[in-house]
Amino acid sequence: MGLFDRISRVVRANVNDLVSKAEDPEKVLEQAVIDMQEDLIQLRQAVAQSIASQKRTEQQYNQNQSQANTWQQRAQLALQKGDETLARQALERKKGYMDAANALKVQLDSQSGQVDTLKRSLIALEGKISEAKTKKNMLKARAQAAKAQEQLQSAVSNIGTSSAMGAFERMEEKVLNQEARAQAAHELAGADLESQFFSLEAGSDVEDELEAMKRQLGGAAPNQASLPASEVNIADTTVQSTAQPAAVDAELEELKKQLDGL
Repeated sequence: MGLFDRISRVVRANVNDLVSKAEDPEKVLEQAVIDMQEDLIQLRQAVAQSIASQKRTEQQYNQNQSQANTWQQRAQLALQKGDETLARQALERKKGYMDAANALKVQLDSQSGQVDTLKRSLIALEGKISEAKTKKNMLKARAQAAKAQEQLQSAVSNIGTSSAMGAFERMEEKVLNQEARAQAAHELAGADLESQFFSLEAGSDVEDELEAMKRQLGGAAPNQASLPASEVNIADTTVQSTAQPAAVDAELEELKKQLDGL
């Protein structure tokens, strides 16, 4: 393989790749319909020209046929008048017109076939263009839907790593932290309030007990009005312990007297 062939192939491949990438389905479809409509216009012009040519040929055929009939009548008239020479000349002119008419008849038949073919092609092309327009709209709608879906998928795939999504996540974390701090502050405020009420309730119990003791002491004996029951018991015990040594001393003195009398 020659160098120039390789270079040519590479160039064609790159050009084809660029063209394929640059092809927009919507634009290509629009251009294709425009091209088909231009072909339709040219075909209509060709059909119109063929029909016009057919009409001219038909007119020429009719004229030659009419002239042939005229010279036929003249030949008959000359023959009736006994002028065979003039009749022969008239028949020769008739023959020329008949030959021209026959040639035009062949051409007219050919043109008629061509016109019929062009008309059928024109109708077929109009049908294809109508079908192409319908298909174009469908394909354009599908291409737009596919493009929108592709853009949506691209946006969805990129949203996880985008700064906007990161900002949403940071703000969500911040809101969660604020809610947690607010809940903690609410719980602390509730605990402090409960402790205050507990102190009030405890203080009320002490005051009630103190008042009860005051009422009890108010109904006791004068000597023992200021002493609790436990202190009264202690005082009785002290008196008893003090009385016992006195009896012992008395008994000891009695024993000493008995010894002195011996």
